Amino acid sequence: MTEPIYNSRDLRCKSPYGAAASGTPVKLTLRPLRQEGYSRALLTARFEARKDEILTIPMPWSGLDGDRDQFSCVLDTEGYVGLVWYTFTLERLDGKKSRQLGPYQLTVYDGGEEVPAWFGEGMTYQIFPDRFRRTRIPDPAGMVGGRWVHAAWQEEPEYRPDQNGEIRNRDFFGGDLRGVMEKLDYLRSLGVTTLYFCPVFEAAENHRYGTADYSRIDPMLGCEEHFSTLCEKAHSLGMRVMLDGVFNHTGFVSRYFNGDGFYPELGAHQSQDSPWSSWYNFQQWPDRYESWWGIYSLPAVNEHDPSYREFIFGGENSVVRRWLRAGADGWRLDVADELPDDFVQGVHAAARAEKPDAVVIGEVWEDGSTKVAYGVRRRHILGGHCDGLMNYPFRGAALAYLRGGDARDFMEAMETLRENYPRFAFYSAMNALGTHDTPRILTLLGVGNECRDRSREWRSSFRMDPDQRRRGKELLKLGAALLFAFPGSPTVYYGDEAGMEGFEDPFNRRTFPWGHEEPELLDWFTRLGHLRQESAALRRGGIRYRVSDGPLLAFTRTCGEETILAAFNTGDQTAALRLEDGERVQLLLGAARFQSAPQGHTLTLPPRTGSLMRLLAGQEEGTAYSD
Repeated sequence: MTEPIYNSRDLRCKSPYGAAASGTPVKLTLRPLRQEGYSRALLTARFEARKDEILTIPMPWSGLDGDRDQFSCVLDTEGYVGLVWYTFTLERLDGKKSRQLGPYQLTVYDGGEEVPAWFGEGMTYQIFPDRFRRTRIPDPAGMVGGRWVHAAWQEEPEYRPDQNGEIRNRDFFGGDLRGVMEKLDYLRSLGVTTLYFCPVFEAAENHRYGTADYSRIDPMLGCEEHFSTLCEKAHSLGMRVMLDGVFNHTGFVSRYFNGDGFYPELGAHQSQDSPWSSWYNFQQWPDRYESWWGIYSLPAVNEHDPSYREFIFGGENSVVRRWLRAGADGWRLDVADELPDDFVQGVHAAARAEKPDAVVIGEVWEDGSTKVAYGVRRRHILGGHCDGLMNYPFRGAALAYLRGGDARDFMEAMETLRENYPRFAFYSAMNALGTHDTPRILTLLGVGNECRDRSREWRSSFRMDPDQRRRGKELLKLGAALLFAFPGSPTVYYGDEAGMEGFEDPFNRRTFPWGHEEPELLDWFTRLGHLRQESAALRRGGIRYRVSDGPLLAFTRTCGEETILAAFNTGDQTAALRLEDGERVQLLLGAARFQSAPQGHTLTLPPRTGSLMRLLAGQEEGTAYSD
């Protein structure tokens, strides 16, 4: 392949690599072949956050490198935070414009703050509280929302609409905080270091994303004392706790909106003199109001309202600070791209003020560096906002690869993120194969698609046949190895390690199958969790791709003297991976086999497998290592 004139990922062309902290001089170099006869080059840079200010910078000839001319300049980023879009123009001896390259993206971020590393280095476990574990069958009498409780833990979640055609999500199973406490040793045995809870505050619906009272743990889960005790016990086992902050909307049934009159105070829906009236945007009071995605039960709040801001993050007793003080260690911001940038910045500042090592992770489904929402380029990962994002691009690229896509597409998607993201954001990403908003990963891999062409009735009762489940387990083990080997926090949705299956919500939110876990998967996830804890290279090492071709993907993670080789084969045939001169391996996990031959050492990778190995040096010829 002919070397390009400019490659933004090549340090000979751009230094430093990727995003640059504000004030960092960025050296840019073009490297055309001498025979092409270019005599002059120009850089044109558009500073998006400076009202699209454009600078044109000459790139004088800076020497020869073999058969290539070099034209270089330095781009000054002093005092700037935002995206820079830059292009190059190359001219020949006659002065005519001969060639243009670009545009390319440069992310310039505020590097003045050190981002805590604990989240990205460890394993995260996502808990949907109502469905994880219960210690008793609760009595819902007197609780908000007219909820009801399934008597049997193994029953199916309700998915059919009521007599009014609404899916109300008022069926509960009664999972509680005591239940989580009972299973802390189990979670620790998996290697979990962060417990991420879907919302725990009082709410009418089982998912609790329509908050009814930010000051109160939902009584079906327990109370504030239970929450603080849970945090204390988790901390004693080396685990931290992350809460879900749903600040873009509240519940229709809430203390603040009080659409059904459950609370004694006058809510915004009952009186325009309510202390919370300014929190909401009414087109016609009381029944026409802005809501999240048009869902009437989730009235949207006005995040610019001073009293709402004061309530969420403004004072010492704000929601953000109070619950950190009660024991939490960070916040995941629901629909972060639907919150104003300065609101997110306020949450971040409040969190750091309460706990200097608290982290804020944002829910964003796309490349967070280029995300535009409501016509505004978001500042999510430019410093002082989100410390990391939910990495749905990783999930999309990994799922495509696992289902037969080209490994090169996975590599390209992930290298684009690595180039666009500040290092802190790339290494603090919440990487996951499945969440409460996606079908179960085992089902997707075993079946191959979401079966949206079938009825919900069919999807509700569907269970994979033995062949589908076998294939799903093979690919999930491969995908989990990829997840734990990749930079960022490997995040496991509760029950994926136990072999839970199901299509979309609520079939992906069934109760945890205690006593009926899938032993093969549970053992695999446990071993991955412990490898992550034991290996500095997996927690914080740099990444270098070795192969990305069809079903074959391999990369290394290196930190200090330790290098881990991760190799994957999604194909139906055995694949071979050639090692570099002198390399040998110690197999840590998987089915790869080392083979020595006169023409070089190779690894044999069975179909649909992933393996993690430690690279060794100076071993005797032909020695193979295993676990």
